[in-house]
Amino acid sequence: MSVFPATAASRAAGRGAAAGRAGPRGRRAAYLFIAPLGLGFAVFYFWPLLQTFYFSFTEFGAFGGHTFIGTDNYIRVVKDVTVWQALGNTIVYSLIGLTALPIAIVVAALLNRRGLRGVALYRALYFVPFVTLPVAVGLVWNWLYNGDFGLLNDILSRFGADRHYWVSDPSTAVYAIGTVMVWSTTGYYLIIFMAGIKGIPRDYYEAAEIDGAGALRRFFTITLPLLSPTIFFASVICMINSLQTFDLIYIMMAEKNPAIGDTQSVVGLFYKWAFIENAQGAAAALAFLLMLLIAALTYLQFRLQKRWVHYE
Repeated sequence: MSVFPATAASRAAGRGAAAGRAGPRGRRAAYLFIAPLGLGFAVFYFWPLLQTFYFSFTEFGAFGGHTFIGTDNYIRVVKDVTVWQALGNTIVYSLIGLTALPIAIVVAALLNRRGLRGVALYRALYFVPFVTLPVAVGLVWNWLYNGDFGLLNDILSRFGADRHYWVSDPSTAVYAIGTVMVWSTTGYYLIIFMAGIKGIPRDYYEAAEIDGAGALRRFFTITLPLLSPTIFFASVICMINSLQTFDLIYIMMAEKNPAIGDTQSVVGLFYKWAFIENAQGAAAALAFLLMLLIAALTYLQFRLQKRWVHYE
């Protein structure tokens, strides 16, 4: 018998050997456990992806059926001016949506102070807009933004400001919708960041406080660096969701709104082509290119995170 106690490496090797001795029976059990998720992924994600890719090379007839037309749909997407306008609007929505992250971080840091009462109530109030149906959110904010009797114009008029048609003016419509996006998603990221801050050891803050670091210094030197993995996760989710935004725009922008072209997102254009203009092939090509764009930006975020994300 060895005189020295077993090291962590030897214990890990022993567990690995035991797992290896499990043999085919253990592997079959593992496959059975992952089979439901794998089957669902294949049926609801991978197969529709393949179908979309195939349909992007076809043209649908007015009464059904489709014919192969090669890369004509992709050429149409690249040359169509409305696609680039919708892409520009979508990028603006994404940039505005990302502002929800610093807001949520600051609020999460404030709610995580020791001795603060009513944290659960504040957290619930911030989270309610996220779980509210987008239809309800869009209708309420349409009333707030109304140029004739909206609450926002009523408040601004008390300070001498002129009434403004926020969602009908092309110069403000995108930013008005983006503001609603930030308002409705901040609570979701707040919950994530509060959980991340609670995972930071309290000893770091106590040591910094003993050394004379103030609240602002502790926030920038302890909270932000140790919260960077959570920030990275939230930024990826926020970017993906913002690039796919549709329902809120669809609810807030009426069909005859003069600013509808200046607020249309890529997904909104996909809906128009697929379900209104009966151009399913071009819509499939647009959707596939959007998927590639999201994949490319996500990959870029994963590459850049090595420079600013700090893991303990």
